[in-house]
Amino acid sequence: MSEPYNNAFAAIDAAHALDPKKISLDGNEIPYELHYAQKCSDYLSKRETNASEPLRLAIRAQHFRRWEVPRDSYPMTKVGYHAWRTYLKKRQAEQVEQICKESGYSDEVAARVAALIRKEDLKQDEETQTLEDVACLVFLDDQFAQFEKEHDEEKIVSILRKTWGKMSDKGHELALQIPMSGRPQELVQKALAG
Repeated sequence: MSEPYNNAFAAIDAAHALDPKKISLDGNEIPYELHYAQKCSDYLSKRETNASEPLRLAIRAQHFRRWEVPRDSYPMTKVGYHAWRTYLKKRQAEQVEQICKESGYSDEVAARVAALIRKEDLKQDEETQTLEDVACLVFLDDQFAQFEKEHDEEKIVSILRKTWGKMSDKGHELALQIPMSGRPQELVQKALAG
């Protein structure tokens, strides 16, 4: 990897390390967003072995400083949720684009990282689709078990179907390899059954 990549990666992870929300892994507490970013990078390595530096950085930073704009800072409605997500993508893209420039990348490369974080040209751009696959895979692997405890079955099945619809065939292959059991597995099977 290049020097600008190493600089940007370190700056992104330094910000993730500031997340006040912690999770316990193997007896160690780590900031949640650092954990999330690590999971994203792990899934990227399974999804795309020759990923470009801009894609690697966009995936590492897709939740950049997300904790600073809590979900409940927007109305707890579907419209509020979409407004929150749209604002986050724009904010995260701007902040990480600046980090990339400060790390030594050209304006063009920094802009590409930002475009990926904003998920521009989803379904047409292979790298944007890869980022979407990774986000969906991390949701299924790392967040779904908790999510399904907080929502009714109809909503969960609907969200699983939408999640599946956002993914590519490669994403589907990886998703089917995620170990699940009990209720999460039943809900996924129900969603995929149509």
